[in-house]
Amino acid sequence: MTSSRQISGQLASEISRRRFAKSAVGMVASAMGASQVGGQDQAGSVSVSVEGVVSPHPFLTPAEDFYTVARGNPKPHTLQGQALIDARMTPETWRLEIAPDGFSEPPDIKESAKAEKSLTLADGTALDLPALEKLGETHGVKYLKAMQCLNIAEPLGQGLWEGVPLRDVLRLCGKLENVRRIYYLGFHNHDPKQIFQSSVSYTQAMETPPGELPAFLAYRLNGEPIPPVRGGPVRMIVPWAHGFKSIKWLQQIYLTNDYRTNDTYALKNNDPESYLKTAAYVDDGPESSPAGKPVTIVGRVISGLSGFQRLETFLRTGLKEGDRRLGDDELREATWETADILPPPNWKLVLPEGVASRDLLGFDPKTGDPLSWPTRYGMASWVVTMNGLKPGRYELYARTIDHNGDAQPEPRPMRKAGKNEIQSHRFEVV
Repeated sequence: MTSSRQISGQLASEISRRRFAKSAVGMVASAMGASQVGGQDQAGSVSVSVEGVVSPHPFLTPAEDFYTVARGNPKPHTLQGQALIDARMTPETWRLEIAPDGFSEPPDIKESAKAEKSLTLADGTALDLPALEKLGETHGVKYLKAMQCLNIAEPLGQGLWEGVPLRDVLRLCGKLENVRRIYYLGFHNHDPKQIFQSSVSYTQAMETPPGELPAFLAYRLNGEPIPPVRGGPVRMIVPWAHGFKSIKWLQQIYLTNDYRTNDTYALKNNDPESYLKTAAYVDDGPESSPAGKPVTIVGRVISGLSGFQRLETFLRTGLKEGDRRLGDDELREATWETADILPPPNWKLVLPEGVASRDLLGFDPKTGDPLSWPTRYGMASWVVTMNGLKPGRYELYARTIDHNGDAQPEPRPMRKAGKNEIQSHRFEVV
C-alpha cells in the first residue's frame, strides 16, 4: 500500500459538461412578485402567475446527466475492458485498503497513527464490494445530496446516494490510536502526479450531529450501481462539502496523526474545509419574448450549511444595451420580493422502485415527509412566470436568505470558499 506521503503534485484538469434534461415529474409552481430599480417603469401592471407547471429539472439527476468534472490522463471513467479490470474499477475487482500512514514529525507529532488491524491487498484483507454491501444490510444509509463544485457556477446534479457511513467502515480496523484525520484517494492511473485526494477530521468521520448527514462510502446512485463516470464502483460522499471532498473511484484510506489537511484543492488556493453554501442559481432562459406573452425564468436553490429560509427575486427594468450588471452594494439596496420554490414532489413517483421516503435520512420515519425543504444539502427548483411586461430590456436577479438571515452572497462571499455570486438573466420584450 503506497504511503500517502508519496502523494504530491498538482493535477491537470479538464471539465466536460452535461446539461440537465428538461423533463421531470409534474409539481405545482408557486408565484412571485416583480420589483424594479432605476430607469423608466416599463413593467406596467406585472401580474403574478399561479398555475400548475412541470418542473424544469428532473428531481433526481440521471447518472449520465450530471455535469461531469473529471481529472486524469486518461480519465479513469473512460477505461475499458482489461484496463478497467486492472484498475480495480469493476464490481468484481474493486478493493479498498485502510491502514495507518506511519507519519510522525517530532517534536510536535511524536507518534504515528495506529490501528488494531489494517486492511491491505498485500495480506488479502482489503475490503471488497460484497463485504461492503453486507455491512450495508445493517448499517446502510440513503440520502439526497446535491453535488456542487466549489469553482463552477451551476449545480452538478442531485442524486439519491446509498452506502455505508465512513465510521462503520473504519470500525473494521478495531481500536484506533493517535488518529486525527482520515486521508483518502481514488484510482490515479498508477501515477503519483495524477493523484486527487481529500480528507475529513476524525471527529467528522465518527460523529454526526443531530439533523446532519454522515460521510459515507456510496455504492448506489438512484437505486442503481454507481457507474464509473460517477465515481463507481465506490466513491466517498461527504454531504456537507463541495464535490472535491467526495472522491471518485475510492481505493485507499489512510489514518494519520497529522492535523493538517492533504486536499488537492488546497493547492489551488481553495478552502479545504468549505461547506456547501445556500445559494440560488438562474438557468439560461429566453433572450427575447414577444409583448403580450408571458416570460418564464427558472432556476434552482441549494440548501447549504446555514440552511434555506426563502428565495427572493428582483426585476430590474429600463436597461439599455451595454448596461453593466449591478454590483453587490447596489443589489443590497434593491427592493427584493419574496418568491417561492417548487414544493416537494410525489415521492412515490420520483424515488427508485422499492425505496420509500421514510427510509431516507432527513425525512420523518413515520410520515415520510422531509424535515426541511429543500432537504439538508439538497436542491429544489423554482419557476417564475411574468405577465404584462411592456416592451423593453429587463434583468431578473435571484438570491437566497439562509436561516441566520444572511442574504446571498453572504456570509462567505469569498469565491475560494465556494462560487455563489448573485446570478441573473437578461431578456428583452419586443
